[in-house]
Amino acid sequence: MKDQTRPAPTEELESVYRDELSSDRWAAAETSYALAVRHRELGDWPESRVWVRACLRLLDGFPDRTEAQVATRRTDVGGVPLPTYLHEGVVRGRFGDPGRPGPG
Repeated sequence: MKDQTRPAPTEELESVYRDELSSDRWAAAETSYALAVRHRELGDWPESRVWVRACLRLLDGFPDRTEAQVATRRTDVGGVPLPTYLHEGVVRGRFGDPGRPGPG
């Protein structure tokens, strides 16, 4: 992710996600959230929802009782800002039910 003035291409973020998935599942959750945002920004609602579901699956494996447990470690991923806290409620609040089709 070289150019921080604009968001990274989704292909680059997907490559980062694959690397993180085997080594740092929390980072992979943050990256899947960023991918959901990027695809939504590009108007690709079906693909955005794929990444929302991936993020929710990953988050399901982490404790979420305290702010420290859900605090993001990065401020952005590939130029996509991350929320301060990442948990199911935040993801569903920003994306809704990932099983439902998006607008358009």
